Amino acid sequence: MRTGPTAPAVGRLVRVTDELPLFPLNTVLFPGQTLQLHVFEERYRALVRHLLTVADRSQRLFGVVAIREGHEVGSHGVQSVHRVGCVAQMTSVAPADEGRFDIEVVGRERFQLRALDSSGEYLVGTVETASDVGDPSVRAGAGSTEADRARATFAAYRDRISQIRGADMLDVVLPAEPVYLSYTLAATCLLSLPQRQELLEIGSADERLAMLRHLMREEMRAMQAVPSLPATEVSRTGWSAN
Repeated sequence: MRTGPTAPAVGRLVRVTDELPLFPLNTVLFPGQTLQLHVFEERYRALVRHLLTVADRSQRLFGVVAIREGHEVGSHGVQSVHRVGCVAQMTSVAPADEGRFDIEVVGRERFQLRALDSSGEYLVGTVETASDVGDPSVRAGAGSTEADRARATFAAYRDRISQIRGADMLDVVLPAEPVYLSYTLAATCLLSLPQRQELLEIGSADERLAMLRHLMREEMRAMQAVPSLPATEVSRTGWSAN
């Protein structure tokens, strides 16, 4: 399996985690986002069984990477994955029929994939985790002009979509902290997988919020010209800052 072209910078690298199990998906997971998964393919059932052997539940970790080429299941499977993903913690698991599992995970932090091993029961990656740095608002815990602008743009964006649908849409509580605000908006707005991946790869909350404002304004202009929603499904995801 190849992992695609050279990866972009993702912020200050804070530590190396060896042999992190990987779960390629046709979606992007953001830090703080919760996600429910139905695990039925054998390699990923093996991954869950491995996680269940970890006594410390806070360390039941694996990496979610978006698929660049290929499919989640099938004879051809995943051909390549994006080099930037998100560490996921398995927070709950329920056995299902025929050895399957229903699990819930929460995104922890971004990582950059350095090496990939496909020789075992499931994919394993060597990753370097990354944090958002460089924003004065992040360091000081203060408000952010970009955050205020993004909130205002999202309010208009949500109102426009709600008017078109004839019901309240994208009803989400926005975090005060700029980094998690940027991830909340990235997970909630009606975006394509490539757009979400680009947002995940940005290493600054302010830069991510600025890109989100641009994307929301572009979408509102498109909806003004053609009063219908894009084909992208509304992403109703849970959220946790833990």
